[in-house]
Amino acid sequence: MSRRRRAESHGNHERWLVSYADFVTLLFAFFVMLYAHSKTNTVEAQRISQAFREAMEQGRVSQAISRMLKVGPGPNVPAPAVPLQQAAPPAHEDDIDALAGAVDLMPSLHQLNDKLQKEISEGRLEIRMERRGLVISLREATLFPSGGEIVEASTLPMLEVIAREVRTHPNPIRMEGHTDSVPIRTARFRSNWELSAARAIAMLELYSQQFGLDRSRMSIGGFGDTAPVASNDTQEGRNRNRRVDIVVLNEVAAAQDPKRPK
Repeated sequence: MSRRRRAESHGNHERWLVSYADFVTLLFAFFVMLYAHSKTNTVEAQRISQAFREAMEQGRVSQAISRMLKVGPGPNVPAPAVPLQQAAPPAHEDDIDALAGAVDLMPSLHQLNDKLQKEISEGRLEIRMERRGLVISLREATLFPSGGEIVEASTLPMLEVIAREVRTHPNPIRMEGHTDSVPIRTARFRSNWELSAARAIAMLELYSQQFGLDRSRMSIGGFGDTAPVASNDTQEGRNRNRRVDIVVLNEVAAAQDPKRPK
């Protein structure tokens, strides 16, 4: 009985390597993204993205981790019961593409944060990186009159800065309208769904006609109050939820969109 217990204990001895390998992989990805964030050269960021993707797909990251951990038979470290490559499989292809896509879009995040620093500090917009891509979130109070969908002329210089930056990428762009949870019913809009969709369409028309973005790159979504970024129980939360998001999709999110005819 004691011999069986010793054997079972020995078989579990190397399980910590799996979690440690995952941690080191994520840490490596984090430093790659930090490096890309410090660079404003889009070509260089794309090279980093491609190199990272190839390394993940070909298993070179896992091999490097294995060398660091000194996995394998030796006088002091017994061989794991399950090889590291089987216990910690390579990252999923979607995860690789999402990380690579974030690297591609990091220079634009950096540029927009610099060029729109005043507007950001005034609370007129927020810029963030999400799993689906780069999100530029514009407050309703910045863009539209209450309950309306006509873009305020005073916002055009700010919107042009965004247009020039997103034009540097071939990625699809999605205009997303959002509202708070307070019901609306006017002569023009019967619900928040209609208002949010109308605002998304207004942004698409503006970016196409005023700033010359290719309409085939863009799509719209009206989400009503179904995708809040803050609580609708406070005025500040409702102010944040009333917004239009300009989303520059990365490869993973673009692949999940309906295919356009060629």
